[in-house]
This record gives sequence, structure tokens and C-alpha cells, in this order.
Amino acid sequence: MRYDIVIIGAGLVGQSLAAALASGNPALTVALVDPALATPPDLPPELLPALPDLAANGLDSFDLRVSALTARSQHLLTAIGAWQWIRPARRQPYTHMTVWDAEGTGEVNFDAADLHVPCLGHIIENRETLAGLRQRLAACPAVTLITQPVRYLDSRRADGLTPVVLERGSGQDSGGQGDTLLASLVVGADGAHSRVRQWVGLPTSEWDYQHQALVATVSTERPMAATAWQRFRPQGPLALLPMPTNPRLASIVWSTSDTEANTLMALDNADFCTALSAAFEQRLGAITACSPRAAIPLRQRHARRYWQDGVVLAGDAAHTIHPLAGQGVNLGFKDVEVLAEEILAAVARGISPGHDQVLARYQRRRQLDNLATMAAMEGFKRLFAADTPLIRLLRNSGMTQFDRLLPVKQHAMMQAMGL
Repeated sequence: MRYDIVIIGAGLVGQSLAAALASGNPALTVALVDPALATPPDLPPELLPALPDLAANGLDSFDLRVSALTARSQHLLTAIGAWQWIRPARRQPYTHMTVWDAEGTGEVNFDAADLHVPCLGHIIENRETLAGLRQRLAACPAVTLITQPVRYLDSRRADGLTPVVLERGSGQDSGGQGDTLLASLVVGADGAHSRVRQWVGLPTSEWDYQHQALVATVSTERPMAATAWQRFRPQGPLALLPMPTNPRLASIVWSTSDTEANTLMALDNADFCTALSAAFEQRLGAITACSPRAAIPLRQRHARRYWQDGVVLAGDAAHTIHPLAGQGVNLGFKDVEVLAEEILAAVARGISPGHDQVLARYQRRRQLDNLATMAAMEGFKRLFAADTPLIRLLRNSGMTQFDRLLPVKQHAMMQAMGL
């Protein structure tokens, strides 16, 4: 089976890239390969129970994986025809952001009104975005969904084509007979532990933070007020993000040391809610209920090269980042935007999508931006982890001054929103 492009991995990046290519050039043949495609999207009810019932049976109905999508990411999803398939009742716009230092009085507030925009972004469960993308792909006949696992990728190209060898007799394949795909370009969009990256031998720079991110859905005593809240503790940032369907629902991302994370995971729900209320300084009153929790090890990783011999990486396969600013998935969507632009422009000029110059241009356009964002996040992490009195004083004074400089805040917000 021969395709112009084979995308391995059907997460947010893989599906959005397939939709972007199909939208830009319906004549391109694209195969999207992932066993997860065999399972229909798991969607919760349109509306969940009202607040009094949340502690009993509502909180565990939410996906623990949520993303804070920027205006630029929303624009991409709209352009490829997926945004309208994400149910409005499951999109939570946030209009305000409050960030403060746990070791002082420094605080910064961002407001959508300062930019004259309706919101700073949207909090959306990942499964909702994935379901919207699946709906969009259902209307793309040029995109073939293949549910067989990939056995290996053969990096030895012949006639400009890269073989992708599938497992035999596993799953259903909507592309016909055979278990080898030939492609002008293979895209690795298969996540942080990318097998595509390993098969091709693309080296990475990486380190373990020795931190974990605890995620859960909680209910709060006071309403979230369409605000994303973040407290910077020396052990790591704690964020509460507003969720849809109820103003007292929040998704938490609590980054902390392995030791504290293990202690928190061992607590029962009542004690965890008490600990979370204290760590958040009860800004929203008491935490009244909590869903089951998950802990995700944190590791920074960046591929030194994004491509080689007709194979290219995108999203977490190319870079993973600390979640303190919620930029991981937005960087992945930027990869999609640029890679799709380069592929479509090349094909329009009669150039193979896997040509070295096409992939080199994509790497030049994306690698520096990814590295700059990763460096900024690492700098923030170290700045707020520093515990000397002088650094605390300078940090809090700097936050106070920054909060007063509206033009500077506006520029920072525009950068964060991708505008």
C-alpha cells in the first residue's frame, strides 16, 4: 500500500496533521496508523450532575487529561474544520489568569479585557478535542485509518519511499490487503516515548526533573470565576483550571517532588482535599471533593534533529516540556501548522513531501521556537525554586512591578496566546 504520507500516532498532533493535510490538498493520500483508532471516542454525557451530586458520582466523569488551548491553537483547529465538532458545552473559556508567589506577596493578573479579546484561551478535555478531530477525519476520504500496530520502520529507503511494516493479523485495516505501507514521508507523532524516533536513531537531550505532576478533577467551595489560578511553590507550581458544566469545577495540575507526590498519592480523598486547600492558600475556599488522582513523571526531552531520510518528528515525539505554563500541546499544534504548510507548499511545486529541503525548513522554523519556550519554562522553574532571601525579594518585587506595566503584560499575553 503506497501513500504520500504515513502518520504514526493518532493523538492530538497526529490527527490534527492528517486533517490539516486533507483540508489543504484533498488529492494527497494520507494514512493515520494507531491501534487506538479501533476504539470509538469515549464521550461523557453532555451535562453532568449539578454541584450537590458531584462528590458522589460526577467528578470521575471527566478526563484527567485537559489542555489549555491558546487562540492560535483554536485558529488551527478552526481552519482544519475540527473546532466546530468540539461540543460548546465542553469548552471552558477563561478570561482571567492569576499567578502568585508562595514565598512572598508578588502577584500578576492577566485579563482578556486588556487585550480586547473575548478570552485568553479554552480549557478542554483531551478526549473532547480528539473526538472533534475524529469527526472531522470521518469527512476526509483521502485519510485512511489503520488500526494495526506498527512492527517496525525500515529506514532503508528505495525509490524515495520508506517502508512501514505492520503487525500481521492484528486489528482491522481499512486500506486493503498487505502489511507494509510505503510512503514518501513518515511522520512520528507517537508521543514522548516515540518508537519512530528510536527506530530512526534521532538523538535527544533530556533530563529527569525528579518531579511528578498530580492531576485530578476537584470541586471548590467558591466559583472559579473563569480564571486560571497558579501558585508557584518552591517544590513546583500548583494550577487550578476552570472546567465546563459547573463554575465550581477545576482541573488541578500539581507539580512537586517525587517524595511529596508519593505522600499525596497515598492520602485518602478527605486528607488530600485538606492538603490541596492548604497548598492553594484557600483562595477558592475549601476543596470539597476530588476525583481519582493520577501522577505523571516529569521529564524534559528535545530531539537534536527533527528529521532524517524521509522521516520527521512532531509534537511530544520531538519535544516534551514542563507543564507549568501549559504550553506542551500548543507547541505540538504549532508543529502541525508549520509542517503542514511546508508539505503543502512543496507538493504544490511538484516536490516530494519527504524531500530533505522540505524537512530542513520545518526544523529551522520550529526548533528555535521550541528551544526558546523550553528554556523560558526551565528558567521560571528554577527562579521560583530558588529559596535565598535576596532572590525571593527580587522575584516578588519584579512580579509586582511587572503587574503594573500594562504594555509589557499585553505583549507577554500576546506571546503566550500565539498572537
